[in-house]
Amino acid sequence: MDGEILRVMATPAALDLIATLRTEYGPVLFHQSGGCCDGSSPMCYPQGDYIVGDEDVLLGTIGESPFYMSPSQYEYWKHTQLIIDVVPGKGGMFSLENGRGVRFLTRSRLFTDEEAAALHLTGLSA
Repeated sequence: MDGEILRVMATPAALDLIATLRTEYGPVLFHQSGGCCDGSSPMCYPQGDYIVGDEDVLLGTIGESPFYMSPSQYEYWKHTQLIIDVVPGKGGMFSLENGRGVRFLTRSRLFTDEEAAALHLTGLSA
């Protein structure tokens, strides 16, 4: 396979919003916990305001910002590439995009068998 397989990526709209947030708040990070309510959306925080758990999984970076996921959510999502997008709506209560009329949204696609093999994932084929 050619090129790096990204576990997380962002749409141009998401990258634009991340750049705006970085200009306003400085370095930011993302965390997706998978909890109820706001926890099911990717949340954006100033890097100094959120303590990443010792077992949280770093999936990669988007817009120069690290993207973490809780270990339990990673087990559900590890066979997918996450695509972070921006859609109209209200952001998470504590997420930096709140109050802007837009929110981050996680879309996903299953890795191909070839990608899964390169990432050393198993159990994708029926």
